[in-house]
Amino acid sequence: MTGGVSMYGFWWTLHVVCVYLSLAGFVLRGAWMIQASPLRFLKPVRIVPHVVDTLLLVSAVVLSLMTAQYPFTHGWLTAKLLALVAYIGLGLIAFRFGRSREIRILAWVGALLAFGYMLAVAYSRNAWPLG
Repeated sequence: MTGGVSMYGFWWTLHVVCVYLSLAGFVLRGAWMIQASPLRFLKPVRIVPHVVDTLLLVSAVVLSLMTAQYPFTHGWLTAKLLALVAYIGLGLIAFRFGRSREIRILAWVGALLAFGYMLAVAYSRNAWPLG
């Protein structure tokens, strides 16, 4: 990288930008799901989240390798990984497999709580960020 930007800085910035893009897209898609908006079925709405989340995951793996901090070795990364699994599962229920509108909304809220937990863990670098 030129201009004094380190490779770590690049990957960290990419990771943080993707975190917030992913969250914004998830909130927007959830709002459209609640409103039963036809916008949620547009092709870009179905494709862009996968691109953003792939970049997010790649940047996370690169940062983990660059800093030699790994899940199941560092507790806070293990907590983030487990919360990510919960977030993905709840997101699948919210947008694909929920059998009723109420179940989809509950899963969406649960996924947002899991996302919030991941953010708190990331900023505190503590698996128990609130206590």
